[in-house]
Amino acid sequence: MKKSYLRILIILVLFSNSFSQTTATGTVFLDENKNGIFDLDEKGLSNISVSNGLDVVKTDNGGKWSLSVGDDTGIFVIKPSGFSVPVNDAQIPQYFYLHKPNGSPTLDVPGVEPTGTLPQAIDFPLVPQNESEAISALFFGDPQARGLKEVNFIARDVVQECIGTDAKFGVSLGDIVADDPALFKEISESVAQIGIPWYNIFGNHDHNRAAKDDKYKDETFERFFGPSTFAFEYGQTVFIGFKNIYYQPDGKYKAHFTDEQIAFARNYLKFVHKNKLVVLMMHAPILYTNNRDKIYQLLKDYPYTLSISGHTHQMAHVFIDEKMDWLGDDQHHHFINATVSGSWWCGMYDEMGIPHATMNDGGPNGYSIITFDGNQYSIRFKAARRPVDYQMNIYVPDEIAQADADTTKILINVFAGSERSKVEMKFGKNGEWTVLEQTIARDPACLKMHKLGPYLDLELDGKKLDEVLGWKMDFPSKSRHMWMGKLPSNPPKGAHTITVKTTDMFGQIWTDYRIIRIN
Repeated sequence: MKKSYLRILIILVLFSNSFSQTTATGTVFLDENKNGIFDLDEKGLSNISVSNGLDVVKTDNGGKWSLSVGDDTGIFVIKPSGFSVPVNDAQIPQYFYLHKPNGSPTLDVPGVEPTGTLPQAIDFPLVPQNESEAISALFFGDPQARGLKEVNFIARDVVQECIGTDAKFGVSLGDIVADDPALFKEISESVAQIGIPWYNIFGNHDHNRAAKDDKYKDETFERFFGPSTFAFEYGQTVFIGFKNIYYQPDGKYKAHFTDEQIAFARNYLKFVHKNKLVVLMMHAPILYTNNRDKIYQLLKDYPYTLSISGHTHQMAHVFIDEKMDWLGDDQHHHFINATVSGSWWCGMYDEMGIPHATMNDGGPNGYSIITFDGNQYSIRFKAARRPVDYQMNIYVPDEIAQADADTTKILINVFAGSERSKVEMKFGKNGEWTVLEQTIARDPACLKMHKLGPYLDLELDGKKLDEVLGWKMDFPSKSRHMWMGKLPSNPPKGAHTITVKTTDMFGQIWTDYRIIRIN
């Protein structure tokens, strides 16, 4: 009898230990003294979302939660509005716990060290913070550093001017590095100088090359930044970050949402009020993602949505309608963000020793400042180390024969322009404003940069710029944020000012000038 009782007791203990290894529990608590520890006199917070990357649960009245885990699970709290999570020295939000008992597989760049036995409790601290209705955030596309030299380009060209920003947080939209995740530390240290919490999206150049399975491609990314699919809330806006770069068995990648990511988004959105703005963040544009229809299905009943990506090294506003599989009543706005690296830090060096890094569409390298106000938003492009109002280039010859004026075309590249922009032009001080037609064209200056000889006016005609600089540049893309105008016939001889004014979809107005001479 005693032996039978002992056998049952052993089975119960083993079962209990087994269960503790597959179910994670903990508390989301109000960290009043901000020490990151759940002290005895601190209380749990109810109705806070916690996820294992698949399921999403709400904490109970005592702040407790419970979730199943496997041998490679990222557990995270979804930061609610009105609270902050701790950040580390690199300003990376610490809202997660990685459960990898055996650690990452052996890789060329280390991943996560073995985490061992699942802790008895995984507690997430939250600290109250004031969050006004209108806040701004910085969005960096493709910093894509190749070595410390380009990490320093990022710091000097973009990061320095962001110090002192009013933005509440920032996001890098993938391709943080160029196939060298060993640089995550250095680039994070540089970006941290801005002094705001910084989130990161996984890009196709952020992977561990030695990993053969997509499951392990983001191991180093996770070590530095946490789960590669996550969410957080700020004001009336919810943000969902996706790793939509999926590596196939042949080593090639495609833009794809996994079943787990779709399930996570579905489970989380069940708790999101329809009156909130839902912002999806990813690396590859959603319109290139093969199973985007599954995400569209989740969003169809949400009237306020926006998605943001990088990847293409050009800036574009895409308005997705039913012809592009959208299921909502209104068009969905997908914004392809400007790149910090421009065209992969290619081009001639300026007087500060930094390459011009023009994007493929002829726009200067830079970043976006997005303002979120309730369930509305507005986007403003900022060119690196340029004035705030540098928003376009006007292309027309410096000197024009009077007889040729009526056949001379003026091309304007409005960097952040879209089909919802209005672009107007007038000739001279007393000219009338005329509305210009949007066109598709390659940027003339960007084309010129691809041949070093004409660019420098040297006897090296025909030699490509990347052949001299050592990095291959993409051929300039056809840009949709171009507008065409023309001069009046028989204008008076002398110097004249062309004025161009653009009003974007958010009502922001930018004006620029071009002085020419009529001979």
